[in-house]
Parts: sequence; C-alpha cells; structure tokens
Amino acid sequence: MPEDVPLRILHVLRAPLGGLFRHVGDLAKAQSERGHLVGIIADSGHYGEASEAALKELAAFCKLGVMRIPMSRQIGLNDRRAVAHVAARAAESNADILHGHGAKGGAYARLARGTALRAYTPHGGSLHYSALSPLGFVYLHLEKRLARRTDLFLFESDYSFDIFRRKIGAPKALARVVHNGVTPGELSAVKPGKDAADVIFIGELRKLKGVDVLIAALARSPHSALLFGSGPDADAFHGEVAKRGLASRIQFAGPMPAREAFRRGRVLAVPSRAESFPYIVLEAAAASIPLIATRVGGIPEIFGSDADALIPPNDPAALAAAIDSAIQEPPLARTARLHARVAASFTVSAMADGVLAAYREAMAAPAPAGR
Repeated sequence: MPEDVPLRILHVLRAPLGGLFRHVGDLAKAQSERGHLVGIIADSGHYGEASEAALKELAAFCKLGVMRIPMSRQIGLNDRRAVAHVAARAAESNADILHGHGAKGGAYARLARGTALRAYTPHGGSLHYSALSPLGFVYLHLEKRLARRTDLFLFESDYSFDIFRRKIGAPKALARVVHNGVTPGELSAVKPGKDAADVIFIGELRKLKGVDVLIAALARSPHSALLFGSGPDADAFHGEVAKRGLASRIQFAGPMPAREAFRRGRVLAVPSRAESFPYIVLEAAAASIPLIATRVGGIPEIFGSDADALIPPNDPAALAAAIDSAIQEPPLARTARLHARVAASFTVSAMADGVLAAYREAMAAPAPAGR
C-alpha cells in the first residue's frame, strides 16, 4: 500500500486504565492527526468517570469509532464471543491493521479471522508471570501459540523485548522496539507548592509497586509523604502505616492526575519491584521532578547515562538513604539531564512515527510461517 494512502487501524485493549490505555490513546490520536482512520475496541465494563471521559474525548479523533464489547479478565467461555465481536468490527471497518495491546487485547486481535495485519504490544501482561506458576505456565504457553498468528511485534522497551525472547522465544515475525513518549505540553517544569510533602508516590497501591518498601523506608527517616492512587493492597498499606505509628507523616490522597500531584511533593519515589516502561517516570522527568527509582524493567533505558543512580528493588535501607540524599541535596543536574533526554528521545510524535513505520514494514514483508 502506498505511503500516502491512509491506513485503517483498530486498536484492541481490555481495560481502559493506566499506562496501557494512555499509550493507546496517545497513539490513536497521533495516528488520526497524521490522516489515518482509527478506531478503538475495549471492554464494555465501567472503569470510572476518568476512563469514560477519556474514551469520550478519544471518540472525536476515532473516525472508525470507539466500540465497547464484553471482555473478561481471565480466560473463559466468553472469550470466543469477544473474538467474534472483534472480527466483526474489523470486517465492518475494513481494517488494514488490527493492533492488540496487553494479554487480552493481543489475544483477541490475533485470534480474530480476517485479512488485517495483526500487530501486538504486550505492555508487560503475560510476561510478568513465571512459567513455574500454574497461571504463568498457561499464559506463556498461549503466548507461544499466538506468536504464530502475529505479523508484527511492537515492544515499548528493550527490556520487554528481551523478556519476550527469554520466556517465549525469538519472534518469527518482524519485531521492533518503539518507546512510549510524552506530549509537548508535559515538557514544562512543575514547581512544588509551599505546603509540599517531602516525598510523593503516584501509582497503583499494590505490592508490585513497592509501596510497602516505601513505608518501611520512611519509617527510618523523619520525612513526610503523600501516596496518590488506589489499588488492591490499599487496606494493607493503611494498616501498615497505622501499625508503625506513621499516620502523621504518611497520608493517602487517592488518585490524582500526575501533573497535579507533582505540585504536592519535592521528590517522587518509584520503588517498584517490577515495571515495563512506566509512564510515571517519563512524566516526572518531563516535568523536571527529582526522581528516586528502582533498577527494574525499562527504567534504566529512560535514565541512560544516569542509570547508576537507580537503587535495587525491595531494599528499604537503600531507598531511605536515597530519599535523605535527595531531600538534603536535590539532584538538580541529573534532573536536568533526564528532562533533556526525555524531550529528545521519548515523545508521542516519535512513538507514532515509529509505530507507523513498523506497520508499513510489516505490510511489505512476507507473512510469517503459520500465519
């Protein structure tokens, strides 16, 4: 297909939440602005007012529509119906590209019958599981089967690509790494307010994000903290703060847009045990917010030459020391370097260009064996 002919692109994801949803939204909008016809297929469940508002906003850019169909979180009998829905929507839209995101979106896009090119971005998903666990064994086995039905693999980090090769195997189809990015408006600095806490955390309240490690680290220091977000382990973290007698210094503030939350703290802590390529690190670096983060997932790719400043995960003592150091002597030079690196290399524009170039390359390539 000539490059001046607009592509008809359908993005498939399950839950319109978090970094995966942000990635899809940014990509859909940027592709539409480049003249392509774009649509989104997502679960019909209700994911909160912010999610519904974002989908409504995206509908203005998605000329192929924002379509909602029932999608289950776990593997079940309803998956067959969801795959049929995706195939029907792709046929109605005469889609050139069916791009699945995450484990469920990726499965539906690749199982749907039709002539569209099947692209897949894992976003962590099944790759977070160990093959030694029962669920991990099932999910990773299914990933190997679905790999045969994939025309293009897109990874948001070198780390994710490496994990895929180790757990699933080297892709037979075209594979490219295209990093997530931020918008031009996010590259302006955010200054902390007069009543800012020493430390803020922004994200899902779950053990994978290392919130318990942050609480343990703060117990070793006199610093104040605000924890923004919600999640399955919120009650446990509230209990831990109360048990340690830290309620006067550590407060839970609920979900809040990142740039609003940035004004509420002097240093952002990202104490995760595992990550893929977290938007919160990109967003904080873009806003010139001092960062303390763990050496996990694709975070070293963002930090580049400053990756030696990253700390090991699951280490309260190292986290406490890093917090003390950042509060006493803010890492201004490192923060400026990170801002410049994100502005130069991790933008939505570069992400959209990279994904579109990969689509074109895959469309020109012979179909992989087993497709």
